[in-house]
Amino acid sequence: MPPWRDDVRPTSLAARLRAAGCVFAEEEAAALLAAATGPDTLAAMVARRVAGEPLETVLGWAGFCGLRVAVGPGVFVPRQRTALLVEQAVALLRSVPGTPVVVDLCCGSGAVGLAVAAGAGPVELHAADVDPVAVDCARRNLAAVGGRVRQGDLYAALPDGLRGRVNLLAVNAPYVPSAAIASMPPEARDAEPWTALDGGPDGTDLQRRVAGGARSWLTPGGVLLLETSAGQAPLTAAVVRTGGLHATVVRDDERDATVVVGTAAPDGVSESSPSALTHPVTVRDGSVTP
Repeated sequence: MPPWRDDVRPTSLAARLRAAGCVFAEEEAAALLAAATGPDTLAAMVARRVAGEPLETVLGWAGFCGLRVAVGPGVFVPRQRTALLVEQAVALLRSVPGTPVVVDLCCGSGAVGLAVAAGAGPVELHAADVDPVAVDCARRNLAAVGGRVRQGDLYAALPDGLRGRVNLLAVNAPYVPSAAIASMPPEARDAEPWTALDGGPDGTDLQRRVAGGARSWLTPGGVLLLETSAGQAPLTAAVVRTGGLHATVVRDDERDATVVVGTAAPDGVSESSPSALTHPVTVRDGSVTP
């Protein structure tokens, strides 16, 4: 241990963080102390955290699905509830022959695409986001798994050659209703870009656009996964059905996580036969609602 750390009192550091509103002050103090390279670095990191910056961007990384995902100021921090979307994606991709084509749309840091690639094995991974800061971060995270990251507005960012080839669209589009952003924790509403939070009046503006364009990009039998909230799930499922996909809601109460699974009709199957389109899903401590 570097000598300078002997002069740091973790309890005093934790007390300062707790006074600033950090709920897990002891854990955060330990993380900051481990990441600091000297007393000046530690002081600067603590000052940033006390000022309300997310711990993850102060550290430079977020833990997600057992991985360290690089994040920085101005980038959406991956939430632990999004692990449900990743788990659904990995389970569904096991039945896809060959190398599946996966698109992480509204990718932010690229955390979802990275975790899916790590869990599912080799995939042809594409990711896109409208925010250039997020795109730069995602490129750093996805380089190791061969992910190609592009900047643009939803499907406009994707190469036309992907149309009809995508096995899985994994999408954590913004779904916070505009009026609810003001009540979010300060470290989210003040430190993260509103473009990564604001889902419009009812939270489904971006989801509606994603679902509306999904069919032309998905392969027959391909799947769209859309993260949403428990209260908004009926609205999200409705926009997925309006987009011509069969919708199933997957819920995990323990993590307060909800995902709508939208399935495109396989070849030779009528879109009016929902039972033929349903993929098996596994939910830990949750339930599946058709």
